[in-house]
Amino acid sequence: MKSISKRFPGVLALDAVDLELAQGEILGLIGENGAGKSTLIRILGGIYPADQGEIWIDGKPAAIAAVPDALALGISIIHQELNLADNLDIASNIFLGREPVSLLGVVRRRRLYQQAARLAQSVGLARAVTTPVEELATGEQQLVEIAKALSLSAPRPKAGVAALGLATRILVLDEPTSSLSPPETERLFGVMRDLRSSGVSMIYISHRLAEVEQVCDRVIVLRDGRRVGELSRDEMSHEAMVRLMVGRDISRFFPEAAQRRTRSPALSVEGLRRRGCPATFSFTAQAGEILGIAGLVGAGRTELVRCLFGIEPAAFGRIRVEGREVRITGPADAIRCGIGLVPEDRKQLGLILEMAVRENVTLPGIGSYRRVLLDRRREAEVTREQVRALSIRTPGIEQEVQYLSGGNQQKVALAKWLALRPKVLILDEPTRGIDVASKSEIYRLVRELAESGVAVIMISSELEEIVGLADRALVMHESAISGELGREGMTEHKIMQLATGGRAQ
Repeated sequence: MKSISKRFPGVLALDAVDLELAQGEILGLIGENGAGKSTLIRILGGIYPADQGEIWIDGKPAAIAAVPDALALGISIIHQELNLADNLDIASNIFLGREPVSLLGVVRRRRLYQQAARLAQSVGLARAVTTPVEELATGEQQLVEIAKALSLSAPRPKAGVAALGLATRILVLDEPTSSLSPPETERLFGVMRDLRSSGVSMIYISHRLAEVEQVCDRVIVLRDGRRVGELSRDEMSHEAMVRLMVGRDISRFFPEAAQRRTRSPALSVEGLRRRGCPATFSFTAQAGEILGIAGLVGAGRTELVRCLFGIEPAAFGRIRVEGREVRITGPADAIRCGIGLVPEDRKQLGLILEMAVRENVTLPGIGSYRRVLLDRRREAEVTREQVRALSIRTPGIEQEVQYLSGGNQQKVALAKWLALRPKVLILDEPTRGIDVASKSEIYRLVRELAESGVAVIMISSELEEIVGLADRALVMHESAISGELGREGMTEHKIMQLATGGRAQ
């Protein structure tokens, strides 16, 4: 890709960006949110046209005006959000709309399953291709997406085709591990290495820099729509990548906690049991501390906090807030008790993207802004206070949230609860899908929130976040608490030992 430029109304998204990709190479593409990564790969995939620049394949100019043009050249993109039909089986998802058919238009099931099985085997998916996708783990669904991508540029399967080769030559993976457990991530990396050995070239986009360092042969860094640097395999390090991404050193990525003070219980849980789950939970979250909840994907972390917030009412058990027993049968009860929840999926569950910043910030406490009519002046005052306090970058409080960057959307998701001055704030994967500089800001805000006396319960799949930020950590394994670790001596190794059913050494 040579001198690629793209302008949107009021924004220069890409400014003469170059990108080179060798055959059989895994190239990392990193940068903060808004750096231009997604725009660049969408141009490569035929989703956006470039305003200026050229794309060359095998030393020849390539005209990519639409998605079919990219597919015909062997270019496939796996987007961050999985795009599968849960009610169909693996084979039907891989060849959806491109099924092998007879002359009469009838789907040839045997041929469909044979061809899908070859692709599933090539990506390491050890499941029968007749298995419904809804029964697969997230990591297995990711492998179905890869198999689907590898088949997309192959000719439509017809009767008489003896075998299906891997026609995809360039595979783009956009944040593919954001919902995967460490073992699933390792499995994906193994598949990527096998594909590289087969000559497939890959562009790997991720905010998880340790993964970029682990799997990529080279990395290109974008900042503010420009290419600002490149690092070879030997030059790659967390510090070097961060320095290029943000244009400065982040010397203290995790803020230090203030001197420990006497703390009182803000939330106490005794014998809490979710419906359909045999395990019971008993723990305390202290005012002014960050309590981490760690564990592998599927360990039951999100289900636990959904129970605390009343989304899934508890079968039995006691919950106390500041020493007073409370009954939580739904989110409204939790909010009245002073509990807030920032969910993992901010776009689907945490925000209403088509609504303004003001409307999102004031939504949980909407009753307090209404007597007869909605007090928009007070709404505006509270929203501006939160925008200033959290440094939310927005043209104004009436800006629709969908047009903000991921980091600023996450700040709005925080602001809606901070405006209510909660006693307990639950954060489920608070930095998922946001860039390194925004992460640093979120960490600072979380620490400041704890220092103000709020009990923060933080779920994170990134072990360095738990170790770097939490004052204590509960570790879950198979829907139960397998251990607790204090600040002193907490390590990623000990967390992983407990998360996989072992004992912390």
